[in-house]
Amino acid sequence: MKTFLYFVLFMFLAAVVILLAAMLGDLGAWYFAWLIGTAMIVLVAAAGAALLDTQEEQAADRSGPAPPRPS
Repeated sequence: MKTFLYFVLFMFLAAVVILLAAMLGDLGAWYFAWLIGTAMIVLVAAAGAALLDTQEEQAADRSGPAPPRPS
């Protein structure tokens, strides 16, 4: 039953995508690239922030307790 529900969901999504592509016409590729680019830059920024946090934690572990940050 779970497989059938996934099939129905993906068929519905495919129908929505095809309908949007027909409505957008030539601009569809531009909107697709914009969405993919926006998602990629958000993922790259999140990965960079995670790496920076990890580096700060490792530096703090090596140097002992960190001094309090000014507010």
